[in-house]
Amino acid sequence: MNGATYSHPESAVRHSYPLAVEHAGFGTAISLVARTLPYAVARFVILLTFSIVTIVWLLATIGIGSWLGATVHPFIGLGWVVVLLGTYGYLWWFVVRYGLYLVQAGHIAVLTELITKGQVENGSVGMFDYGRRVVTERFGQVNVFFAMHVIVRAVVRVFNRTLDWVSHLLPVPGLSSIVGIVNAIVRAATTYIDETIFSYNLARGDENPWRSSKDALIYYCQNSVEILKTAAWVVVLDKVLTVVVWGIMLVPAFLVLVVLPASLKPWGVLLGFFFAALFASNARQAFLKPVFLTMVMTKFHVVVRNQPINMVWDERLSGMSDKFRDIKNKALVPLPVRPTPTV
Repeated sequence: MNGATYSHPESAVRHSYPLAVEHAGFGTAISLVARTLPYAVARFVILLTFSIVTIVWLLATIGIGSWLGATVHPFIGLGWVVVLLGTYGYLWWFVVRYGLYLVQAGHIAVLTELITKGQVENGSVGMFDYGRRVVTERFGQVNVFFAMHVIVRAVVRVFNRTLDWVSHLLPVPGLSSIVGIVNAIVRAATTYIDETIFSYNLARGDENPWRSSKDALIYYCQNSVEILKTAAWVVVLDKVLTVVVWGIMLVPAFLVLVVLPASLKPWGVLLGFFFAALFASNARQAFLKPVFLTMVMTKFHVVVRNQPINMVWDERLSGMSDKFRDIKNKALVPLPVRPTPTV
């Protein structure tokens, strides 16, 4: 993505990238995710494979550990379980989680290209090739955002706790007292803002991810009410669509249950619910969450279009959050100069 000319870190309006999307909403998000469906399918396959491997791993760990404990020594069995569970945790945290993040980064790159330009490289490049190229060319920045997402979410949480935005967000008498709903909306916002900031960095084309993240956080504060309204819709849609996905996944389980003999029906019910939950969880992660992310992303890009940045929020966030001050300090550090390629 060649967006260097779209970044204006010293100007009142920090960016000038184009937008192909005029309106942000559920319909727009569905359309964009549908155009990038191969990424969602790839994510679903990875998640489902990992879920199956997890089940086999746990059964083998517990089964062999129990056998070792009974036949050799209880401490040997316990040691086996601890080592295998620790290995599993390592593989999840450093391998699978990072691999899924790289896939998601490619997906966000493609979505950002569609949001800003309406197509991927004038339709001349496949989406997987484009996503892989962006992740490869910006590998350093991608890794920065992988480490930065915890910091960004911490800043957003601090900001959301300090503002009385609930009455403006959901103007229903007495609703502000429902803490669970408020917390769900805040979680929805914080879940997707770090990925939205990554999209903003790609669209703006800033070589300094800390600088563009600082500006994006300020833009989020300026437009928090609008973005949190979208987050409220995300919470509602998440609950409704998750139930729908659950229902769809239960259909084949009940069909299998009908043909099972009576003696196997109790086990069939348990296994049916288990596999329905497994498939529903993976389907939600692979197909629904990209829709919710795209809703927040498009809302952010639409509301910040041609908008001057309000540096008053820089001072406020600096006073609220030491994490934001860390981002500001890192934004001031000069980046290494890339070597000019020789022809």
